[in-house]
Formats: sequence, C-alpha cells, structure tokens
Amino acid sequence: MTSNRAVVTATPSFISPILPSNFMQEATGGDRPLKLGILASGSGSNFEAIAEAIASGELNAQIQVVIYNNPGAKVCDRARRWNVPAVFHDHRQYKRRQLDAQIVATLQEYDVEWVIMAGWMRIVTEVLIDQFPNRVLNIHPSLLPSFRGARAVEDALQARVKITGCTVHIAALEVDSGPILMQAAVPVMPDDTPETLHARIQVEEHRIYPRAIALAAQQAKNSP
Repeated sequence: MTSNRAVVTATPSFISPILPSNFMQEATGGDRPLKLGILASGSGSNFEAIAEAIASGELNAQIQVVIYNNPGAKVCDRARRWNVPAVFHDHRQYKRRQLDAQIVATLQEYDVEWVIMAGWMRIVTEVLIDQFPNRVLNIHPSLLPSFRGARAVEDALQARVKITGCTVHIAALEVDSGPILMQAAVPVMPDDTPETLHARIQVEEHRIYPRAIALAAQQAKNSP
C-alpha cells in the first residue's frame, strides 16, 4: 500500500514519554491484535498513519471500521484503499446522544475494542464514553491543557507562544480533557501561518498516535 499523506518537512521536536524503538511491538505483541474503530471527520491522515504502523508490523492491531460524519470526508477514500469498511453517520440527522448511540451500535457490530478519534470534530457524550471506559482516545493539536477547542492552532499563534504541539489523551466528557498519554512539542516559527504550523504539528501527530495506542493498551493490560 502506497502512502497518500503529503510530505511536510518536520522541525525539531520533543516527544514524551520517550519509549524504546521496539515498544509498540512489545506492548501489543501476541496472537491477538487490538481491534480499533476509527472516528474521523476529514482527510484521515492520522487513520493512514495508524494503518501504516499496522502494515509495517510495528503496531499489532487491526482497524475494524472507519466511521465518518461528513459526506465528502477524504478518509472514506483512504479507508477504501486500505480495504477497511467505512460507515457514514450524518451528525446533522441526530442529536448528540442519538448520534453516539448509532456510533456505538456500529462499533459493536464490528467488534471494536478501542475507539480512536482521529480528527473527529464532534463532542462525544457519555453514551460513547461509558460504553468504552478508558478506551476512547483522542488527538488534539496543542499541548493540553493549553488551547482546547477547535481553534487550537490559531489560538497558539494569537497567544504568540514559542512552542506548541499535539497531545494524545484518553477522552473524557469535558472537551479536550482526560488523562494524557503522549505529547510532542513543536516550535512555532516567526513566519508561521495556521496552515504551515498545523502541517508541522500533523507530522508529529502521525508519529505519536500509533505509539500512544500501544501505550494505552499496555496500561490497560497492566491495570488491575
């Protein structure tokens, strides 16, 4: 499978926690792969990064289904290329809890164990969170708890911070909150625009999301 992600030149970054190079294989090793369900609203570049980590043997997982909520979302095309089922749930047709109930039904139909929000631009409710306790992950383009919300990149530029980045966390009912699994710091350049900064943040998102999935799986395996 050939990657369809755009090539963006990365800037120096710092990822924490620092994990061994073979961490993903060790954390998710065994005969039984993690069963992932991806929620995405847009291009699906994080979906593709996860799919590539699986295809390379780094992450022992299987993407059971992609759920998307925008009819023109390019993630649907990416899912098709990776032979992953894609299911459309139009959020315009439901109230929030009703939408999440439809999503839960689809995730259960495809035997999903871990819910991976990869650019999912909807606020989730307890209907989803309670069905998959501590197994709903989200990625956000800032170093949480700074710059929550849909305009995180623009807010970072407006605040004139020198460093921003991205965060993978276990989702909670409060927007962009919950236990942090992994973060990557990205320097802000003097001439950055929202587009250029977001593109470089996405480079780091693609690096840390597969690792954070493995880390969450390891933590769940080791928890009482």
